[in-house]
Formats: sequence, C-alpha cells, structure tokens
Amino acid sequence: MSLNEKRTIRRAAAKQLSQHTVCRQIARSFRQQYVLYLMLLPVVTGFVIFHYFPLYGIIIAFKDYDLIDSYLGSKWVGLKHFASFFRDPYLYRIIKNTLLLGIYGLVWGFAPPIILAIMFHEMPGRLARRLTQTVSYLPHFIAVVIVVGMLKSLLLSTGIVNQVLVGLGFEAVNFFGEPGWFRTIFITSGIWQGAGWGSIVYLASLTGVNLELYDAAHIDGANRIQRIRHISIPGIFPVITILLILKVGKIVGTNFEKVYLMYNPLIYETADVIATYVYRRGIIYRDFGYATAVGLLNSIVAFVFIYGANALSRRISSNSLW
Repeated sequence: MSLNEKRTIRRAAAKQLSQHTVCRQIARSFRQQYVLYLMLLPVVTGFVIFHYFPLYGIIIAFKDYDLIDSYLGSKWVGLKHFASFFRDPYLYRIIKNTLLLGIYGLVWGFAPPIILAIMFHEMPGRLARRLTQTVSYLPHFIAVVIVVGMLKSLLLSTGIVNQVLVGLGFEAVNFFGEPGWFRTIFITSGIWQGAGWGSIVYLASLTGVNLELYDAAHIDGANRIQRIRHISIPGIFPVITILLILKVGKIVGTNFEKVYLMYNPLIYETADVIATYVYRRGIIYRDFGYATAVGLLNSIVAFVFIYGANALSRRISSNSLW
C-alpha cells in the first residue's frame, strides 16, 4: 500500500470518528436538555411552516399559474415572466421609487436611534431617563394603519397643519395628492415611529462599555463630547456595523403596508414601489406568475445587497455577520 493511500485511509477514519463524536455530543445534549428543545420545537415548527414550506411556491415564477390547474398542472413557461418584467413600461419607475425610499430611509433613519441612545445614556436623572425612554418607545407599538390615519388627519386639506398654514397667510398644501411630498412624509413618520425602539440595542451596548474608561477620560480633562466621540461610539461600533449591514439588506424591502395605505393613483409617480406593483399584478389582476417572478428578483437583489455589505464591512472593519 502506497503512502498516499495510507494517508487517505487515515483521513477517512479521522473524519468518520469526528462525525461519530459530534453525533454523540448532540445526542447527549438532547438527553440533558430535552426540556429546552421541547420548548424550542413550536418555534422551529412555525418557522418551517410559514417561512420554508411556502418556498415551494417559487415555481409559480416559471409557470403560467392557474388556480384550477394548481402548481403541477400549470403550463411551464421558463423565464418568460422575468423577460416581461425587464420590458415592463413601469420598470424604471418602481425600481427608482423603491431604491430612493430605501436609501433615504437608511441615510436619514439610521443615525437617530444612535443619537437617541447616546442622549439617554448621558442623561443624569434616572427617573427622567426612564420616562423619556418610555415615551420614545410608544410610537413603535402604534399600528401602521393608525399612524397613517393620524398623518391624514393632520395633513389633509382640512387638517391642523393646513389650518395653521392658512392662518399664517400661506396656501393650503395637498400633501397626499402631490407626488413631491410622499417621500418626505414617509421617511419622517418612519423615523418618528422607529427611532425610540431602535435605540434599545445601542443603549444596551452602551451599558456594556467599561465605566473606568469614562472615569479615566474625565480625569484626563475630556469633556462630554470627547468622551462620546472616543469612548461611546467606538464601544458600540461593532453593533452599528451589524445593524447597518441588516439595514442595507432592507433597501429594496420597503414597508408595503405603510406605502399601500398612504399612496393613491395621484402620487404613483413617487409612491409606487416594487411591493405595491407586485400586489396589483398578483392580487388585483391575478397575474400570479409575473408577480412571483418580480418578488423573486426583489429577494435576490436584497440578498446581493446584504452579502456585498457584509463583505465590504469584513474587509474594512473586520466586523461582519459571517
């Protein structure tokens, strides 16, 4: 027997032994902590049923889906729907609107939770800090439909905002009828609703920063701004990086419910995004294959974004999701 053959046999034996050891460790873990695994079972089952099992429906993107013929009986058309999408006259509009909403949301909405968390961390009064934190969290628990209803009550032609404008001598503004106002209202209300809740993760990270660093900086004469710049922000930078990567992956994942409740045909020019277009084509016009193809492309683009952001972060700062 040659030396190479002996090495191959040893590697195979070592691999088999390693696999056997891992299996024994897993079995021992199940026996020792079976209660925890039983508690985890409903979560895993629900995740599989509602997230993995529906992936079977992706085949609709490659078929002329018919409700009567179902998945297997519908005619296979290959990449027809994908080609139709790239020839769609609304292609440029919906891609532009989706990207702009995502990018504006990232640019304007990413920093406020960080700033808010630092403000809470630097606030001296414990009672005041807890009270302001609670108030800032509350908008997150308001349903989207209620938030949009509040916006419409405030910004309609008879709303309080237009009443103030008219009282000051300005003309009333049709906020929900002019395309130019949609992105401003959407992004601003999103920041108001999510900044407080988003600050929780950063605030938790700030509590883990070594307090001795602040004491040493204070003794060395560093003021509050300098302590924030050189201690607080570097201390939570890994968390900032991870959440930024996740946010980049959501650039093309615009909040469908909010857009759908806010938009109307008058403002399709700036409000119509991929999600709402898929809804109209798939649910209203029953073009299920086309809508599924567009949704699949959207998911692929989101994966490319998050993978690229993760790779770039790993190269620049050595912080990444994987």
